[in-house]
Amino acid sequence: MKIRLSVAAQLVLLLPAAFAQVVAHKPALTPMMPAASPTALAPGGDEVAPSMTVTDKPVARVNGQALTDRDLLREMFAIFPYARQHNGFPKSLEPEIRKGALEMIVFEELVYQEAQRRHVNVSPERMNRAEADFVKQFSSRQEFEEYLKLEHGGSREAMRKMIRRSLLIEALLKTDVAAKAKPTPAEVRAYYDKNLAQFKYPESFSIQTISIIPPANPSPDVRKEARRRADDAFRKALATKSFNEFGLLAEKLSDDDWHVKMGDRKSADRAALPPEVVKAALAMKPGEVSPLIQLGENYTMFRLNAHTQAGTRSFAEVKDKLRSDMEKLRNNELRGTLNKKLREKAKVELL
Repeated sequence: MKIRLSVAAQLVLLLPAAFAQVVAHKPALTPMMPAASPTALAPGGDEVAPSMTVTDKPVARVNGQALTDRDLLREMFAIFPYARQHNGFPKSLEPEIRKGALEMIVFEELVYQEAQRRHVNVSPERMNRAEADFVKQFSSRQEFEEYLKLEHGGSREAMRKMIRRSLLIEALLKTDVAAKAKPTPAEVRAYYDKNLAQFKYPESFSIQTISIIPPANPSPDVRKEARRRADDAFRKALATKSFNEFGLLAEKLSDDDWHVKMGDRKSADRAALPPEVVKAALAMKPGEVSPLIQLGENYTMFRLNAHTQAGTRSFAEVKDKLRSDMEKLRNNELRGTLNKKLREKAKVELL
């Protein structure tokens, strides 16, 4: 499974779920990379660990079949593609990335061996299409030849063997996992009816804010200046006629963290808002600007963009996402079951 994330910090949250169930993926272009600079940084500012040196040394054996550090690094790149951009993996995440990649390549090998045992077949037509699609990943013939030399010793037959292996893995997972994971319409409806609480949503307000926030423990003069700024901002806010006009004013005048997003706090639950803000919002219509509100030493004003009453999302609204979520959950469960079953009959050595 290729996990694409916007920042490395998010990977910390996703790794446990991603590694809980291992899955196979199709062959991908994953050329090896040089060792990282000791000062290189990953997304989020985390220092990177130097990439592994590829020696083709075994890192695991599955029923006697060796899996090498080349296989492992290829999978690590699939999990964390940022490594190519930053010449290495974040030091704080590299052990978990390596652990997850090792689990994945072992699982793929177990599935591949099971597919061979069952005599799963790949037609010549399917093989040729897969090879053509794989070659299309390369931007030029030269790039392809360099890849072929680097990864397969220049042997196209070795590359075809890799592709066939991937297709066999894909075929077995399709029959043992994907085909069994799809919930029926009746099952989706039954889940919805039994779990209505999951589809309830609270009363909420969509607002944009402009806040004037003086320093802590302000002097009388600072308080006076904060009030002057608040009155000036409020006068200008009342003159705005649209989301954009209010937002541009927020970017210019507001001291809160949302000023960089045009003051837009999106949809905020009623329970999360100060009582003074809720009271004002309940008396407003969408598009109106609130009175100037004092909250301790701070001042705020907001534009109400929408008021949504509490309710329950209908089955028609959620059925597509619910079906998808149920299928993903079953996929993970079935993969986990398959992984456990195959390991029970296998000899797996981690080196």
